[in-house]
Amino acid sequence: MNPSLFQRAVWLAAVSFSAMGLGAADDGGGAASKPLADMLSVGMRRQVEDSVDHGLAWLALQQTADGSFPTLPQAQPAVSSLCVLAFLSRGHQPGLGPYGKVTEKGIDFVLSCQMSNGLFSYQLPSAKHVDNQASHTAVYNHAIAGLMLGEVYGHVSGARAARVKEAMEKALQFTHDLQTRPKALAGDVGGWRYLQLRFDARAADSDLSVTAWELMFLRSARNAEFDVPQKYIDEAMAFVHRCWKEKEGVFYYAIDGNIGGDIRTGRGMVAAGILSLALAGEHQTPVELAAGNWLLAHPYRGFGEVIGAPYDRFFYSAYYASQAAAQLGGRYWEGIYPPLVVAVVGAQAPNGSWPAEVGRTDQMFGNTYSSALAVLSLTPVFQLLPVYQR
Repeated sequence: MNPSLFQRAVWLAAVSFSAMGLGAADDGGGAASKPLADMLSVGMRRQVEDSVDHGLAWLALQQTADGSFPTLPQAQPAVSSLCVLAFLSRGHQPGLGPYGKVTEKGIDFVLSCQMSNGLFSYQLPSAKHVDNQASHTAVYNHAIAGLMLGEVYGHVSGARAARVKEAMEKALQFTHDLQTRPKALAGDVGGWRYLQLRFDARAADSDLSVTAWELMFLRSARNAEFDVPQKYIDEAMAFVHRCWKEKEGVFYYAIDGNIGGDIRTGRGMVAAGILSLALAGEHQTPVELAAGNWLLAHPYRGFGEVIGAPYDRFFYSAYYASQAAAQLGGRYWEGIYPPLVVAVVGAQAPNGSWPAEVGRTDQMFGNTYSSALAVLSLTPVFQLLPVYQR
């Protein structure tokens, strides 16, 4: 089947399932349960829809003439890609409806950011790692841009489709080259981190945060019928499993010993691990359920609340936690998603935006970043992005 037709068919099926109330999720024991939307009150469903629509209306107004959404240069094209994904997650398609031009312009901007070696980065990264600069953010930019393009591939046509196809193929090769670089520690094999390996004595060569985004990119690319050998996934998942710490019931940011004892975890990393397992087809496994139990035991209690400070992030973890809850379904969805909705929707400004994350490094990326993540944390209930469908 033509990839564009295939991806469009997947999207249309998802829309139909959402409208008909189909697509049941699993509960914690593996039995079929109610659809995600049906496990929410009518009032909460309406609240989510209104909040998302208001947020998207605000995001559309922020788009600049070149198609980007405002943030720091070193956060592009990731932030613009997250904004496009936010529109897609509500069912808005390129070239169609009220946000058709918005999404098309966003796609074109992201494509313009690809370098000759396949890397998606608006800025040229320096040869030496510098925290919070392009050398630090480039692989995030790359994976998130690739994820977005994989999700839109079936919704574009003509010259734009050809550009997306070529860009995806080059990006996949870059991702594979990064994954297979020699790592100083055997435990880091299969994962991803920054462009520079071993940039200081305490540095890991792979971390779960970057690896989870790369896995999302690969899953989206495979859904769109690009060639993603199973070996890439298997090696990445071996790294993800090494980040699991059974005694604590959590996923760590990196494996033991890689960052000088500076072990990091929290909702974001636990949920990233769950989502990674789900994207690889490892559903309802003992590890996934144990991590889900940890999330259940740490529900959101209010806006801005984090666990594992200073490393956890509210918007980042909310995005991951809602996707993880949707994958787990059942009691996990019922226990994780509603408190998250209350915390996220309650922080939305009258103009539809969400505030930048105060007191965290992510604050510097501005409120298009936080608003896009807020929308994406609310929209798993719609089940419209193919990469996150059960």
